[in-house]
Amino acid sequence: MTQSIINTTVLPFKATAFQNGEFIDVSDADLKGKWSVVFFYPADFTFVCPTELGDMADHYNQLKDMGVEIYSVSTDTHFTHKAWHDSSETIKKIQFPMIGDPTGVISRNFGVMIEEDGLALRGTFVINPEGEIKVAEIHDLGIGRSAKELVRKIQAAQYVAEHDGEVCPAAWQPGEETLAPSLDLVGKI
Repeated sequence: MTQSIINTTVLPFKATAFQNGEFIDVSDADLKGKWSVVFFYPADFTFVCPTELGDMADHYNQLKDMGVEIYSVSTDTHFTHKAWHDSSETIKKIQFPMIGDPTGVISRNFGVMIEEDGLALRGTFVINPEGEIKVAEIHDLGIGRSAKELVRKIQAAQYVAEHDGEVCPAAWQPGEETLAPSLDLVGKI
């Protein structure tokens, strides 16, 4: 039986990323102390991937204002990320770290590696400041994700973390009513 990745701590890793014209070192330690999203995609220079990364770049300032850092990851190298960044108008918008995972260690740590292809599935993981995975979503290769939907999930995760004993119902938006689970609610919703 497979154990869920939810509420587990991110496994150790060290990698090189391309960010804002520089190569930087990134590790699991960088995910601690703030909310983070690790955003896996199959490969640079493809079709759906730039639409997702461009959408994430369009929401990056909003996410930063929420105290969230984004880390995109593919099994390409950091050199390939730089080449893609330099050649694509969509990818030029990206300001968040683009992690290279050519050995597949990070992709395997998060359970998204497609072994026979050496590529990652479309995996999105929201990680709390303690380094625990609070949201895990994995898509097949042909199904693109929405940064707007991700923002709402992070808002709900942050709300629940800050309000002990409260939970967010379906499609909850900030400012809307939450629930306090109790025996009195059973069968009344």
